[in-house]
Amino acid sequence: MGIKELIKDYFVGFWDYETPKIMVVKNRTLGVIYRGVQFLVITYFIWYVFISQKAYQDSETRPESSVYTMMRGVALQGDRVQDMVEYVQPSEGGDVISTILRREVTQDQKQGTCPEHFSVAKANCTKDSDCIAGEIDFDGNGKRTGRCVLYYNQTFKTCEIRSWCPTEAHAALREPALTEAINFTLYIKNTIHFPKFKVLRGNVKPRKGFKYLNKCHYNEETHPYCPVFRLGYIAEQAREKFSELCRTGGVIGVFINWKCDFDLDPSDCAPFYSFRRLDVRKNLPSSGYHYRFAKYYSKNGQEYRTLIKAFGIRLDIIVHGHAGKFSLIPTIINTVTAMTSVGICTIICDWIMLTFIDKHELYSEKKFDNVNGFTFYGSNLSDISEGVAL
Repeated sequence: MGIKELIKDYFVGFWDYETPKIMVVKNRTLGVIYRGVQFLVITYFIWYVFISQKAYQDSETRPESSVYTMMRGVALQGDRVQDMVEYVQPSEGGDVISTILRREVTQDQKQGTCPEHFSVAKANCTKDSDCIAGEIDFDGNGKRTGRCVLYYNQTFKTCEIRSWCPTEAHAALREPALTEAINFTLYIKNTIHFPKFKVLRGNVKPRKGFKYLNKCHYNEETHPYCPVFRLGYIAEQAREKFSELCRTGGVIGVFINWKCDFDLDPSDCAPFYSFRRLDVRKNLPSSGYHYRFAKYYSKNGQEYRTLIKAFGIRLDIIVHGHAGKFSLIPTIINTVTAMTSVGICTIICDWIMLTFIDKHELYSEKKFDNVNGFTFYGSNLSDISEGVAL
């Protein structure tokens, strides 16, 4: 046969329709396995893929979001009234806001010379030669002058430094915790936009006015659209003790989750709030949350400052969004995938039949025909149960 004949036969045969033959094996064990695997595959696609994961929908997982936060509350610390300007940094913010719960204050610091704190490495000395002039210890508080001086009113000596004096480690005073902050409230205004579906939603209903927001506190059942949270409630939901947070501070994540089904009314799309501590809880230098800031002032023509080490709660507002709506394309793709996956049942049962079941050699002989060195799938016999003990 020449090249032309081969090409001609291939071209003519290309337009033929081919279909596999069916061989019926009357074996109850194999039949139970086949229907069982079919049931598992179909159940997986119907329950998990289509019902649970809603694979028939087109989805959007990266919406546009904006967050505005505001803290409110007044507390009495000794004879001093603390308002939001004193304990909130910043007083009005975006997705991060912190509240001061405890302070360590160093009063009347000014630029000058003073003894280095004794806890700093190589700070203790007995003579001037022990202190190298101009040396800076990055774990210390300033630049050394080269002198060895008495440590304030103590009997031992440390190296003298040029810095803000007196040093914080020596002169800081610990103030009592602001325990009344447990009743401070955090207002979170969140707006989310799903551009693919052209839907804009907010966590406050338009008809809810300021009077309502001034009186309500968030409750999942009674006030789901009142995004006003007590700090005590946030700590409780994050499984933290408020007294411990007052001592060490901490970082708590406020998660706003929008899971929306736009096959339903968009008004049913509501946020779900959850809270979790984000920083390390163990008693390590990196645990808790604190920061320093200073208040500067002038006295007798000289600049002074009050250094404040603040311990508090830092709240990180984190927004996640997922929306879906029926679309024909993912529905077709996942339906075809499900139908194709059912074919796995036949492959599994063929492997079991040709490997483990009794008389598998007979099944193999009936399943494959060998002609002139070529193997054909299927058999002229449609039902091999006749004459075969099954």
